[in-house]
Amino acid sequence: MDLIEPKIPEAPAATGHPKQLYMLFFAEMWERFSFYGMKALLLAYMVTQLKFDEPKGYAILGSYAALVYTMPMFGGVIADRFLGYRRAVLFGGILMTIGHMVLAIPAGWSFFYGMAFIICGNGFFKPNVSSLVGTLYADNDPRKDSAFSIFYMGINIGAALGGLLCGYVGQKINWHYGFGLAGIFMLLGLVVFYIGKDSLQEKGLPPNPAALRKPLFSGIPTEIVIYGGTLLVIPMVVALFHRYEVMDYIMFGLGALSFAYILYIAFQLERVARYKLFAALVLIVFSTLFWAFYEQNAGSLNLFAMRNVDMQVAGIHLPALSVNNFLPPAWVIVLSFFFAWLWPALSRKGWEPSTPLKFGLSFIFLGLGFCVFYAACLQADNGLIALSAFILGYFFIICGELCLSPIGLSMITKLSPANIVAMMMGIWFFASAIGEFLAGKIGALMSVPQNVVANPVLSLPYYADIISKIGLYSIGIGVVLILLVPLIRRWMADVR
Repeated sequence: MDLIEPKIPEAPAATGHPKQLYMLFFAEMWERFSFYGMKALLLAYMVTQLKFDEPKGYAILGSYAALVYTMPMFGGVIADRFLGYRRAVLFGGILMTIGHMVLAIPAGWSFFYGMAFIICGNGFFKPNVSSLVGTLYADNDPRKDSAFSIFYMGINIGAALGGLLCGYVGQKINWHYGFGLAGIFMLLGLVVFYIGKDSLQEKGLPPNPAALRKPLFSGIPTEIVIYGGTLLVIPMVVALFHRYEVMDYIMFGLGALSFAYILYIAFQLERVARYKLFAALVLIVFSTLFWAFYEQNAGSLNLFAMRNVDMQVAGIHLPALSVNNFLPPAWVIVLSFFFAWLWPALSRKGWEPSTPLKFGLSFIFLGLGFCVFYAACLQADNGLIALSAFILGYFFIICGELCLSPIGLSMITKLSPANIVAMMMGIWFFASAIGEFLAGKIGALMSVPQNVVANPVLSLPYYADIISKIGLYSIGIGVVLILLVPLIRRWMADVR
């Protein structure tokens, strides 16, 4: 396969970052406000307002999250071949704005259709705004990991504000007002990107404008066919929500096809590039397991916080949805400063852990966080764990996240051939999709019977058993991955 040599952008001052990083930072920050603000409400809304039983709620949440992270695989391919990153981000942002506004409509049809618009929009927005960050830096630029850590901090500022505000508005005032607030900030993120996109100059433009204008289907240009075809997918997604049991076949089938396709591409490459792609593939597979455990925060831990965490502080009862959905991104905001400084500082001394070692450490930290939750469960005499233990558990979990997620984004841009970076970014998010889908299945194991949900002493054991298993399995996987570090580093060749 002929590879396109990457164009090395002119490097700005070695101690700083290009101004475009901060434009992308704010665009993504407000988009993530809307996305995580809405996601904070989903499971609780289904269980308390739509009266879905818990296994059904977990299944639909898992299906939604899986589709959200599956669509970037297709949006990445379309951007690589036709739209370019910038048009893909704009189109995705428009669809997501519509989706949030539809969710704000208090009608029976709006719930599934709103989620379907968000799913399709996220497929175009998410992988391509991350890919744009990668275009700002030359290969092996030591600032790249730092840049993705800064970018990831922006994601989590938005997520923290969205979880806090939308969680409060939805739980305490009106669920649909919470969804509507998310829509307002999605529109703000779209406006920020539209105003700042010209500063990117040639970065992210369509790779072949002639192909984009080429007539298809009765003279309709390819670009219009892409937009129209995406709209036709929306009712298909709605149908999947009503038949969510078929998602097993879709997710695992697409997973197998994606794995095989990466291997096919790898064997078309010369030896060094091939093994780099092998290294990326191994890390992508491990990331699937990470997200299966981590994403309990958006599902089972939401209900756990509502039922089994003592939310009383100085006589004030804090809203559980706001607290649970604020804590993870709030810890990311605090710790991102440290990690953004740590990796370049260690790199200058020659001590920075390799990417696969960082992945192994991510599982160790994740497991420690769940072990803290479990230890608190053992100390809970009244069925309520201390809020301080809940906060501490999330500290370790987020240390794990910061050793994997921003590093993973950077890893994809380093190990992938230049002409398939967006597709590989999409597959990275697809690994998250399978993880999210598995998270729903793990969460369903913690389903609490309706007759005991009001009694924290009786509901606690349903959570404690699975939480302990997540902690132990995560630490075990981390040890296995650390043992594989020397092999993966050889495959990565000159990539630091």
